[in-house]
Amino acid sequence: MARPDLDSALLLNLLAGCQRQERGCQRHLYLQYYSYALSVCLRYLHDRDVALETVNDGFMKVFQELPRFDTSRYSDLAGSLRGWIRRIMVRTAIDQFRASSRHVFQTDLDAVAPFHADGGQSPLDTLSFEELLQVIGQLTPAYRAVFNMFVIDGYSHEEIAEQLGISVGASKSNLSKARAHLRALLKKSNHHAYATYVG
Repeated sequence: MARPDLDSALLLNLLAGCQRQERGCQRHLYLQYYSYALSVCLRYLHDRDVALETVNDGFMKVFQELPRFDTSRYSDLAGSLRGWIRRIMVRTAIDQFRASSRHVFQTDLDAVAPFHADGGQSPLDTLSFEELLQVIGQLTPAYRAVFNMFVIDGYSHEEIAEQLGISVGASKSNLSKARAHLRALLKKSNHHAYATYVG
């Protein structure tokens, strides 16, 4: 369960201690954001042990890059720090995913379906975030990675293609197929989100 954010004064003191490489402050920051970081990594990495290792790698990067996190730039320090940590965890998880899934995206160009943009409302629009994460976890690694990057983390298809070493067309195709698979999973389980879907 995620811990509540610290107030700004406590957070400033904690970050200052981390920037001085004080172990107690680093441990406190780690514990404060651990479950959040793990939830981010688990969206990309289905194996919990790999996700745990990735969280630790991500926090090493957090502590290395923390001196460049300018606390004076943000009016919402807690929210900005959470977003900054999320970006580091996403990048670290993507690096781990790419290293362990090199073959996942090696698709024959003839096998890549043309991309057709989805129109109108989708049954996915009615899911809670927790429900969406649960159903995303049932996708293949390639579909899950592209869906997470595009829908949840806001990457463009060009950025996804660059990060994962695939073509823009393959990114669009994987997203389209991921959405189709998610709809099929909802329909198969007779989920309320699909029952309310008209179109």
